[in-house]
Amino acid sequence: MRAFLWPVVLTLLGATIYGMAHFPRGREFVDFEVYSRAGGRVWSAEELYRPDDGHYQFKYLPAFALAAAPFARINQETAKAAWFTLTFGLLVAFVRRSVRALPGRTMTERSLGWLTALFLGRFYVAELSLGQANVLFGLLLILALAAVQTQRFARAGVWTAAATFIKPYGVLFFPWLTAIGGVTAVLSSSATLLVGLALPATVYGWRGNLGLLAGWYRTVTDTTPENLMYGQNISVTAMWTKWLGLGPITVALGAATGLALLGVVVWVWTMRARVARPEYLEFSLILLLIPLLSPQGWDYMLLLATPGVACLIDRFRAVSRPWQLATGAAMLVVGFTIFDLVGRAVNDFVANTGLISVGAIIFVVSLAHLRARSLA
Repeated sequence: MRAFLWPVVLTLLGATIYGMAHFPRGREFVDFEVYSRAGGRVWSAEELYRPDDGHYQFKYLPAFALAAAPFARINQETAKAAWFTLTFGLLVAFVRRSVRALPGRTMTERSLGWLTALFLGRFYVAELSLGQANVLFGLLLILALAAVQTQRFARAGVWTAAATFIKPYGVLFFPWLTAIGGVTAVLSSSATLLVGLALPATVYGWRGNLGLLAGWYRTVTDTTPENLMYGQNISVTAMWTKWLGLGPITVALGAATGLALLGVVVWVWTMRARVARPEYLEFSLILLLIPLLSPQGWDYMLLLATPGVACLIDRFRAVSRPWQLATGAAMLVVGFTIFDLVGRAVNDFVANTGLISVGAIIFVVSLAHLRARSLA
């Protein structure tokens, strides 16, 4: 009965919130409109990747446009309400499953869920108001983690590959999944990827599909430099750009920092024998790296830090005072430097000096410290 009741309650609650919400003027559902526009182009087999779309170009793999096509066929106000309600339900499921998957919790599921939502709530609100798809991406990966924890590696491969069509950053999980799940995970993820990459050929033909994939690559690479200059970009390359300006040295430092962060993940992996269930922390680290490594790493993508922040909150009392101070300060900067709370001057200072990026890096180091202490 509860399994049936929860979706009904979340649907009603999401629809109610949508009806009452006041979204930021000029930013409401701008990302959903990108998906819907691309979906509309699918129906007539039009080009998806167009420079004249400006900042709001479609930057996702072609299969995602096919998935968005139904939303383009209905009244757009209805479509926005449906997307908001769906995303709200997925967000609740994402937080609940992130908390539930944490092994050896010291806090209750409800308390940990609410505290995690408190510190990351600003990014949840941004996700809903923009009509983004990060929460869908995160939930699919959480399902992959749950499958890994129960040794259903074929299922984990399918979920991970499916998430990659929502956001290509899912490829970061393939080496980790291969090391844990072996041939079974490789075969299932590869088969799912091949099917998803080939699917648009049913509309565009094989030659047209190859053209779309080339257009996707061109769009993603051509729009990267300009995005590094935005204050809301929290990637490590954007962080160095804010400090030194855009140039070859900045790109090199960004790449070196990214490699160092990947090195932290590898270092954590080498110590996995210290704990009985190491998958959660490793998964959380990789998920947290996505906004830091991606040149398109907008601040609202830090909702992907949900599993990592849940882990840090749960283990907070087990670490020393200096680590508590560092982690707590990072959580305050990341979670609460909001215009409505701190004013424009402080908000702009934090955005333009890369402090959100620094806070996220502290999360990475703090999670690694938990593994070093055999706490997660």
